[in-house]
Amino acid sequence: MTQAVLMYTTAVCPYCIRAKQLLAARGVTQIEEVRVDLEPERREEMMQRTGRRTVPQIYIGDTHVGGCDDLIALDGAGKLRPLLAGEAE
Repeated sequence: MTQAVLMYTTAVCPYCIRAKQLLAARGVTQIEEVRVDLEPERREEMMQRTGRRTVPQIYIGDTHVGGCDDLIALDGAGKLRPLLAGEAE
């Protein structure tokens, strides 16, 4: 079973698109997407939760992964698939 994925995004963010492509390539079929450009109050929520103001901000299960570069680094280190599968420590 794949962990739930939550991603704070905007419509025209190339990093958001790249992150979604990588997650899809790793078998993620559903992403709960929070569009902070359509719901500006959710950007404040994102900043409170993550301490960051840029998108994307990605959660896999309860784990805050960070942004697109963080996701790519996690995948490169071989840790993305176990995290998605719920096998990470």
